[in-house]
Amino acid sequence: MDKSCLQYQLTEEERRTFEETGYLIVENALSEEHVAALTAETDRILEKSVREGHDPKTAMFHPNFIPDHKLFLDLVDYEKILPKVWGILGSNIYLYHCHMIVTPPSGQPKNDKTFAWHQDSGHVNRDIETHPRPRLSLKVAYFLSDISEPDRGNFYIVPNSHLNDTMPFPEGGRGQLEGAIPICVKPGTAVFFDRRLWHTASPNWSDITRKVLFYGYGYRWLRTKDDMTVSTLLEQSSPIRRQLLGDGVNCNGYYTPTDADVPLRVWLREHTPDQA
Repeated sequence: MDKSCLQYQLTEEERRTFEETGYLIVENALSEEHVAALTAETDRILEKSVREGHDPKTAMFHPNFIPDHKLFLDLVDYEKILPKVWGILGSNIYLYHCHMIVTPPSGQPKNDKTFAWHQDSGHVNRDIETHPRPRLSLKVAYFLSDISEPDRGNFYIVPNSHLNDTMPFPEGGRGQLEGAIPICVKPGTAVFFDRRLWHTASPNWSDITRKVLFYGYGYRWLRTKDDMTVSTLLEQSSPIRRQLLGDGVNCNGYYTPTDADVPLRVWLREHTPDQA
């Protein structure tokens, strides 16, 4: 990893924004050329999925996409983003979850009864008996399509809700929550969000197909949420990338990591000791 990435470390303003609101928007994280290349590979995967029987009129949820192309692999330790991830979570981290979502126009009339609000991590939210619930992980969403206006399948959030274990749901459990806003961003934007932030997908009521890549980072002692068939990528990867792909010396090293388990910590100790 090149030390030039340190120019993209989490700023104090960004830290304050994330801690207070539960999310952070990083504009122009990807260049136009980068977006175009990622979009081409996303389209290729979508076309293959359709050939194999996927209904092109419905959303495609495609997990474990890192092995599908080197462009996706290279985002695992992307220099403009990873420094902000370790700035929030620390060095004992890896990519525990990823999924690609392509949401075509729904062709349905707009309504407020289609929102399924949730916090991430499923039963974690029942099993861990603390208040507020612990952060544990975050996601980075790279937006490849233009969702700078509402009704384009936007990701909805309730800012500042990440410390709330419950929310006042509408009758029936679906519908808009008080204070909810759509994330409206241009292609190439990266959006960080705390797994505890109350959020939901929304239907695409526009004529634009929404395309987004989600990278979930968590502590190395968390189980993977996807099958994550990335072992074939380890040999070609740098030590830090190997860590981010889930590699380690032994099982105990996920809980009590040595330097061999966490080369990111070693690198930080050398280049930015205050982050180590």
